[in-house]
Amino acid sequence: MNEIIMQQILAIRDSGESNMFDIPIVTSIALREGYIELVEYLKRNKEAYGHFILTGKDKKIT
Repeated sequence: MNEIIMQQILAIRDSGESNMFDIPIVTSIALREGYIELVEYLKRNKEAYGHFILTGKDKKIT
């Protein structure tokens, strides 16, 4: 996860619009906000995204 994606996740979280585990809604908000990097990340990295939401730490993908 790069800094841009992390900032986009935090911006959506800080908006309070969605439960961050509701990935379809988070994706919808990301699309609306123009967060294309996050949309692409969510398609491929749901487990790493969940780890970040739970721990605040990046899970390195091997």
